Amino acid sequence: MDTHGETWLTYNGASGSHDDDALRAMVDAMGAAGYAPTKVVDCKDGTPDAADANRGGLGLVAVHGGDGTLSRTIAGLEGFSGRVLPLPGGTFNLLAREIFGERTPLDIIEMLGAGHLAVRRRNCIRGDGVLALCELLAGPGAKWADVREELREANVGEMLVKGWDAATTSTVGPMVGLSEPQAGREDGYAGLRFCPKADGIAIEGFAAEGLGDYLQQGMAILKRDFREGPHDDLGIVPTVECRSLEGDPIPLMIDGERSEGSSSIRFSLDRLDVDLLGIADGR
Repeated sequence: MDTHGETWLTYNGASGSHDDDALRAMVDAMGAAGYAPTKVVDCKDGTPDAADANRGGLGLVAVHGGDGTLSRTIAGLEGFSGRVLPLPGGTFNLLAREIFGERTPLDIIEMLGAGHLAVRRRNCIRGDGVLALCELLAGPGAKWADVREELREANVGEMLVKGWDAATTSTVGPMVGLSEPQAGREDGYAGLRFCPKADGIAIEGFAAEGLGDYLQQGMAILKRDFREGPHDDLGIVPTVECRSLEGDPIPLMIDGERSEGSSSIRFSLDRLDVDLLGIADGR
């Protein structure tokens, strides 16, 4: 792999899984791989967007963090003429797992130096002000993202309070349903999960009782994830529209980060305009 220009490494120092020693090990490994970072940036101090990166002549931007950090940073780099290397550094690491499996950041950097990585373009989900690289959850169940934030901050008391609120809200609504395609329960779902695939947006519906079961699991919330629950597979389509059955704004969880949408939202499959590095064919 031939990458011209300087290399920057961005990371999320506020992440509960951040470790200074691990960061230094990544910087050293990138130097040994031939991609010594000329700048190491904590994302709280701002990360380069495509205009900054192109103007600075960067060839590679490595991003270390969880799915929210990767999603925000990569979204800002759409149109960058160089390449982006996602390095896992969060709780679930969905993007990095899709691209690299269970490999660690040091494993991935070693593959970079050995020339075992290549450019991979991937699909994403777009909506009004929304870009999701891995998954998007629409509905009251999205409040579980607030619980995950307290989990990351190790704030057990606040986590239990928000866990109760999330479980209650995801049980009583307001529920969300599908307008397009017309599928699923008439009484809606606590969460509609959308994931970008090669041939469309995969839709899963999580019923209220499935998400509400967390209330009975108590401290098991520290180890469990809503994706493990029972759900309805509702198809794979290029475009999807969901609506609040009571006309309320729809809570969203976009790549693990909380947001809010209107009472009716339309999402489409699209191509991410970023050259992400992934495992080369045959590796």
